[in-house]
Amino acid sequence: MIHVLDLEFQGIDHAIASFLIETSAGPVLIESGPYSTFSAMQKALGRHGYQPSDIQHVLLTHIHFDHAGAAWAFAKTGAKIYLHPFGATHMEDPTRLYESAARIYGDQMDPLWGAMEKIPGDQLITLGHCEALTIGDHTFTALHTPGHAQHHIAWELDEVIFTGDVAGVKIGAGPVVPPCPPPDINLEDWNRSLDILLERKAKTLYLTHYGQITEIESHIQELRGMLTDWANWIKIQWESGMGADEMTPLFSNYTGDQLRALGVSPHGVRQYEAANPSWMSVAGLIRYWKKKVS
Repeated sequence: MIHVLDLEFQGIDHAIASFLIETSAGPVLIESGPYSTFSAMQKALGRHGYQPSDIQHVLLTHIHFDHAGAAWAFAKTGAKIYLHPFGATHMEDPTRLYESAARIYGDQMDPLWGAMEKIPGDQLITLGHCEALTIGDHTFTALHTPGHAQHHIAWELDEVIFTGDVAGVKIGAGPVVPPCPPPDINLEDWNRSLDILLERKAKTLYLTHYGQITEIESHIQELRGMLTDWANWIKIQWESGMGADEMTPLFSNYTGDQLRALGVSPHGVRQYEAANPSWMSVAGLIRYWKKKVS
């Protein structure tokens, strides 16, 4: 049984999800969410008869705060944390990760993400590409899927894949859009990772932002198109000499207009912006194009 838990990020519904899977060895969680949503996590778990200390296995798609920021709180009560090898060092000592984010978010760091504490190394379990992890009567397969982040894993369970950010952000009936934060955006890697998702022949994708996708081929085709569109828009402005500060409000208007043209309501635009802040994609895609020409 798979339960989608709404973490009510910043008081906004359907922006960040976590996934509760019931196994013969107890409940498994995919994505911890940020620590700022931990009270919402507690309430969501309680609705299914669990408390955080019942969670002894947490699978992370990657270590960005919206996906992994509260992992340490589960580790405090004994949980093992499963993740990509590139992410383990930063979870064992998140000082550099936290300080880097604090330079971006400033005094919004705590209200957005909350605390992030160290996780003992012996509770961090890393998996290679296509390596299997069996917990009770369920076997998860780690699919290394870079492009959004070098340390990204999509977790496969039978005919389901929990895609983190590699399959984009899609809220309700709105369009699918690509989250492109710095520093790891790589369009070539991302498209190869989308090929991996298609090759697995899953019947359902579970997006952290947000929910279930069953029309997988059309979803991925739409994502590829939007990823190309956003990347090319940024490239044109950047090559014209426009800086990030000037570009950011223009890009926010551009993406907002796209959403509204596709029938997304004002509340829906807020949901998309909470799940995938437009300014982050400006920074990430400028960095990508700079790497391409360096």
